[in-house]
Amino acid sequence: MNKVVHRAILATGFILAATASQADTSDKRIALSNNYAGNSWRQAMLKSWDKVTKQAVADRVVAAADAFTTAENQVTEQAAQIQNMILQGYDAIVINAASPDALNGAVKEACDAGITVVSFDGIVTEPCAWRIAVDFKQMGKDEVLYLKEKMPEGGNLLEIRGLAGVFVDDEISKGIHEGVAENPQFKIVGSVHGDWAQDVAQKAVAGVLPSLPEIKAVVTQGGDGYGAAQAFKAANRPTPLIIMGNRQDELAWWKEQKDANGYETMSVSIAPGVSTLAFWVAQQILDGKDVPKDLTVPFLRIDQANLEENLANTEAGGVANTEYSLEDAQKVIGGM
Repeated sequence: MNKVVHRAILATGFILAATASQADTSDKRIALSNNYAGNSWRQAMLKSWDKVTKQAVADRVVAAADAFTTAENQVTEQAAQIQNMILQGYDAIVINAASPDALNGAVKEACDAGITVVSFDGIVTEPCAWRIAVDFKQMGKDEVLYLKEKMPEGGNLLEIRGLAGVFVDDEISKGIHEGVAENPQFKIVGSVHGDWAQDVAQKAVAGVLPSLPEIKAVVTQGGDGYGAAQAFKAANRPTPLIIMGNRQDELAWWKEQKDANGYETMSVSIAPGVSTLAFWVAQQILDGKDVPKDLTVPFLRIDQANLEENLANTEAGGVANTEYSLEDAQKVIGGM
């Protein structure tokens, strides 16, 4: 046989073998299990999921990508939701979890049924599942490092936390407290839960302010900066340096203060579009790709220099965002 022809046949064989090893996902059904939708970040997350997955279904990449959100942020309700998804025969379940470990039983049931489980943002610790997260602990610590740079003399801090019991809340708070322990010129003199929502944060801060000494800065988790600013204003207290969380109302308020008096801060959060990364990771796993169990994506930070640009690109009521394509997901999976 001609060597060139022989090589061509071998090459074709390798291509066919590689193609055969990759499953076709056009008939696969993916579900999103979301534990909470009561703030702008979660609304943006669901909107990004809907936008990207609808196109994927239209392109016949998958057969369905349905989203479900529990009525309350309750572990028992989300566990029941996951069990229903198992009964409905979904091929993959993408989870933003109410708890890192309390859902492990339901997640294990899904894995045992042959279902791919990908958790993101609020991740789960069950070994059979995949996890996509930013380094939330470092995100919290970075807030304190920023304050160290801006106010080396230190001062009293107010901490606004997120949803109690959720992995994200615990990790960001750990990072903040670790940063304060390493920089004892700062002292946390008050802590409240704002549930990552401006209205909840405003009420919580307003309730605790009368009992607090002078506050130099507010460390936050996102969705609470504007509410905190309004609470200080209503109490006729000096506006401290408030770390923001990439919400449009926070960025708009920051710009107003910057233009009026040179107010300076920073803003940081995970992009709501991480849900779309989780979708593509699930699709790639169903497609037979070898995907590491733990994937880390960078958080989205906004500083004084790029405030206006990010504000202009963030819709009213929304959150500064990044949505992921299949190619983006492949780069994350490959460690790029």
